[in-house]
This record gives sequence, C-alpha cells and structure tokens, in this order.
Amino acid sequence: MTGKKLLEGKVALITGAGRGIGRDYALAFAAAGAKVLVNDLGGTTQGEGEDRIPAMEVAKEIEDQGGRAVVNFSSVADFGAAQDMVNQAVEELGGLDIVVNNAGILRDVIFHKMTEDDWDSVISVHLKGSFNVSRAAATVFREQESGSFVHMTSTSGLIGNFGQANYAAAKLGIAGLSKSIALDMGRFNVRSNCISPFAWSRMIGTIPIGDDAQRARVEKLKTMTTAKIAPVAVALSVPDSKVTGQIFGVRNNEIFLMGQSRPTRSVHRGEGWTPETVLEHAIPSMEAGFYPLDRSQDVFSWDPI
Repeated sequence: MTGKKLLEGKVALITGAGRGIGRDYALAFAAAGAKVLVNDLGGTTQGEGEDRIPAMEVAKEIEDQGGRAVVNFSSVADFGAAQDMVNQAVEELGGLDIVVNNAGILRDVIFHKMTEDDWDSVISVHLKGSFNVSRAAATVFREQESGSFVHMTSTSGLIGNFGQANYAAAKLGIAGLSKSIALDMGRFNVRSNCISPFAWSRMIGTIPIGDDAQRARVEKLKTMTTAKIAPVAVALSVPDSKVTGQIFGVRNNEIFLMGQSRPTRSVHRGEGWTPETVLEHAIPSMEAGFYPLDRSQDVFSWDPI
C-alpha cells in the first residue's frame, strides 16, 4: 500500500516489547505510522531480574527509522504501574489508541510439582497484567469512544500442553477477558481480539527437549519467525476495522480463526437425571463427541507453510 500509513497519528502501548514477538510488534506498529510506548521490564523468561537495555534499543531503532517512541520499564503485574504506562503514553505521545498485551513469562513444571510461586508469578504477569493494562486504558478508550486491544493467548490454553497448567490457565483466561472487553466496551467503539502466536522466541526456547519427537517439533518452531505475527496485530488495530471478540492463530504464513466453546451435543430426560441415568444414558450418548487429551502439536500436526 502507498500513501497514508495504516496507523498514522495513532499511539500504541506494547508490553513486553523489548525482545521477541513484542519487539517485532513495536517495529511493525511504528512502520505503520504509530507512535509507540515500548514497555519492557527486561527480566528473564522466568520473570527474574531487570534490564533496561532491550526496551531502549527498540525505541532507538524506531527513532533511527524516523518514528517516535518512548520507553517504560515497569511490570505489568503492578496495577498502579499499568496506570502510569497509560498516563505516560497520553502525556508524552499525545494519546492512546492501541494496547497490545504481550508481556509474559514461563514457569513450566509438571502439575504435581508446581509451587504456589510458579502459579502466582505466571498468572500475575499474563492474566493480571493483561487486566491491569487494559483496565487503565479502558478509561481513555471510553472517553474518546475508540480503541483497540490485542491480547496474546496460546494454544497451550486453547488446546493443551504438558507442564504448563499455570501458563495454560492464564492464556485461556485472557481469551475470556478479551471476549468480555469486546462485549462490555463495544458500545464505545472499542474492539478486543486475541492472537495465538506460533513462533520461535526467547520464551519458546526454554521448552525442555525430552525425546526425538520433541526435538523435531522444536526444529520446526525455529522456522517460524516472530515477525510473521506482527501484520495480523497491525491489521486488527486499524481504525476502520470492525473485527472484535475473535481469536486468531498465526503460524508462519498461515492464519487460523480459532473456535470458541459452544454446545456440540445434548441429551434430555423429561423426568430429570439421577447419577445412575447420567452414567447409563447421558455419558454413552455424548461419548462420541468427547475431546481427546490433545496437545497443540496433535492438532497442528502438519509442517508450517
């Protein structure tokens, strides 16, 4: 496309934008004309430590290419800090039109060995963090009667995976959060969508390799670059988009519209149910429609294209 850039004059707040997918989001939104608040605490994939350099490098890269960017080093898990991010975008960049909730950490461990800290830390960054930033931005979006949220979910939650109960619960929770925002804020012309990205990133690089099948899967993941995800996020954020309440999977050159929970079978018994009739009638009647214990790689079993 030529002429006016798709996001010219808009302001985007992107969390976890110092590395990986978040960095590519920041660069893509800037290339589309948006001014960008680059948020990144700079911690490890497990949420430890702080490093300001990644966010500063991304902001400098945007500025060197003629764009406008400011940096923020706060944790999305802090409700007050999330409000400060929004205030900073408004004060230093002139407004806020787009939020991309991308910040995340991993604490992968088999469920019976998962600690309370493993659970709390992942939920705090992914799910609570997405709420914190979205809630802070919601006031601005409501007042101006426009805005776009793009949240990161994952097939670990939408489908399933081993050793990621904390991450899966957070990511499936984000899908519910996004849908609720779309419903509650649609009257104010505010949209909310999810992306489930497939890409090799610093976080995915922490996946433990236990066998040849897992090793082969990781090698396939390495072919999927994070830059492939960004065009979908930009497209969902353009001012004239009407798309809201949806979940998109993005894998290399493929884009998937992901399903959402709906009834698939039903049974009825006029006199009501007892535990015995549930076992004798309801379960056998619906069993053909039961979902197997799939993992993401079982459902997306073909090579990326």
